[in-house]
Amino acid sequence: MPDPAPLFDHQAITQRIERLANLIRENHPDGNLALVGIHSRGVPLAERLYALLKPHFPDLELGRVDISLYRDDLGNLATIPKLIGSDIPFDLDDKNVILCDEVTYTGRTTRAAIEELLDYGRPAKVEIAAFIDRDGREFPIHAAYIGEHLDILPHQRVQVRFTEVDGEDAVYIQDHDIRRPS
Repeated sequence: MPDPAPLFDHQAITQRIERLANLIRENHPDGNLALVGIHSRGVPLAERLYALLKPHFPDLELGRVDISLYRDDLGNLATIPKLIGSDIPFDLDDKNVILCDEVTYTGRTTRAAIEELLDYGRPAKVEIAAFIDRDGREFPIHAAYIGEHLDILPHQRVQVRFTEVDGEDAVYIQDHDIRRPS
């Protein structure tokens, strides 16, 4: 069976990231910003936003968080995720931090990222930039900056691929049969 056609290709992804950058610029005219990408696909999103925003915000900071040790499902995983480590080489205190991730879904990843972030300091504000936002929240968390909202079924999964991690820019919707064989 051939691979499904992507929902978004490189051009569509680029347009949505540019829109995210413009929204961030409009809402933070004074700067004092830091972008923090959540490993693994939130990192290339943060890096691309950084490239677009840095000319407008010379003091813009860029960091990365690894939520592996903050996950609430570690006991249920067959294998422990590889620890990559966080990298926040600047003072977070009083910064406006934008956490970047490729998909917001249940809110659990964002919750874990905020916990990790607070180990590094006390930001003035934390907002979320998500390339894809979908329904299904389990925590009262929402993205302030959304590249695209998708209404998909609970058994479907959004797979965002970035060239830096996956060798291509594309978004796919995959069906995952969550029923167990009887």
